[in-house]
Formats: sequence, structure tokens, C-alpha cells
Amino acid sequence: MNVTMVQTQSGDDKIANLKHAETLLRAAIAQDRPDLVVLPEVFTYLGGTVEGAQASAETLPGGPAYSMLQSIAREHGVWVHGGSLNERDGERLFNTSLVFDREGREVARYRKIHMFDVVTPDGEVFRESATYTPGSDIVTFDMEGVTVGCAICYDLRFAELFLAFARRGAQVIVLPAAFTMMTGKDHWEVLLRARAIETQAYLLAPNQFGAYVEEGAPRMNYGNSLVADPWGAVIARAQGGVGWTSARLDFDYLGKVRADLPSNRNRVLSGADQ
Repeated sequence: MNVTMVQTQSGDDKIANLKHAETLLRAAIAQDRPDLVVLPEVFTYLGGTVEGAQASAETLPGGPAYSMLQSIAREHGVWVHGGSLNERDGERLFNTSLVFDREGREVARYRKIHMFDVVTPDGEVFRESATYTPGSDIVTFDMEGVTVGCAICYDLRFAELFLAFARRGAQVIVLPAAFTMMTGKDHWEVLLRARAIETQAYLLAPNQFGAYVEEGAPRMNYGNSLVADPWGAVIARAQGGVGWTSARLDFDYLGKVRADLPSNRNRVLSGADQ
């Protein structure tokens, strides 16, 4: 399976973000011919204001972002994981991933479970729960015989979610992100490689890159979109700036790793199994 991670630098202009994402998607598909292409977290609207995030939200199914992702999948015959976007459901706003198959059919929808409510070491304050309602459902889907788990950004820090993926037999886990520079430089690769080792699955992690503004304050995302294999090795990494990186997933190799080091079969202590 060939996969491509698209790395964007989104801002608070939804129309511009959509055009930019579509341009990158089409270029990446034309050059690398992936089976699956993945965008980062909140690729349609990043930063800005709570009111702006609410105004950018789409009621699903439908909306310009939904239609663009669906059209790309259908036109190019490729699986599209739309990173995440702002979903409106009544009065609630969710940070939601959408997945479309090669015919443009929606096959999975995941609402981010863990809210990024932290103060980083440099004093930046993030309160994701002030904007979003957390989801509650663990989501996997079948991609032509491959089980794929859905997570978003801050979910990466919660091993019990990934244990649930392992128990469901996930061979691939997709984690679109807008990981900050402050936390990313020390934790991004370490956590992704650890989750790949724990689950013995491929971790696909497209990240936002570069500067943006949120509620008038400057922010910075880490970039370094990457793919980690079931042994924990990084087999693809995006260069600085916008663009993409691609990798080939080898499921014979995955099977060998699981057979030679059967850590999940040897597990004694139990965790989340939803």
C-alpha cells in the first residue's frame, strides 16, 4: 500500500485553505500515485477565533470541504483521509476526521476524543475544550482488507486508545495533527515511534507546519509529518515547509514483526477495550 502525508500551513481563511489543500492533494496524487492520501488536523481553519471556527464549520454530510474531499477521492480513485475539520452538530462543534473510499463514499467519521487543555513550558495557553465538544467513540475502518484506526493530535498521548486499536487488530493508525513547536520538538517523534512499537502498526502522522495566529497570539506548529513502521523506525518524513512525504507499507513485514515479537499476544495487564 502506498500512502502520502500532506503537510499544510493553514490559517483562518477557509477558502484559501481549501484551495491550497486541493492544490497539494492533486500534485501529490499526480506525482506519487498513493492508495491513501492524508491531510493534517483542522486543515480548513486553524487559529483565528472561536467565532471564526464556528463559522467555518460544516454540517455533515455536505459543505465545501466535504465535497472537495469526496470529489478528489472519486476523480482520482484514491482513498482520502481528510485530516480533520470543524463539524457543526446543532449547537456543538466537533474536531472531526472524514474518510472516503475510491468511489467517494464516506466510510468513517471520527470525532476527536481528547481535548488539548494545557499550558506549555513557554507559557502558551491552549483550551481546546473552549471551542470543541469531545467525541466518545473509538473508530476503525476497513480499507481493502486492512484495519485502520483513527486518532487526532493530542490523542497521541493516551496509550489506552492505541491499546484499543491493537485489540481491534489495527494494522495502520492515522493521526492528523497540529502539534505545537514547543511540544513537538521533544515529544512528536518519540510518541509516534512508541505508539508504533506498542501496537506493531504503521503510524501515519501528517502535521501542520509553521506560524499562525490564534486569538491575536502568534503560534507555531512543528511540521515533521512522518510515517513510522511497526518496528518504530521512521520510514518517511516531510521536509520543512508545505508539501508531502510518501511511503510504501509492507504488511508482510508487519506480520513478521508481530510473529517474531508477539508482545500484544503476551499482554497480561488489560486496559481500554471499547
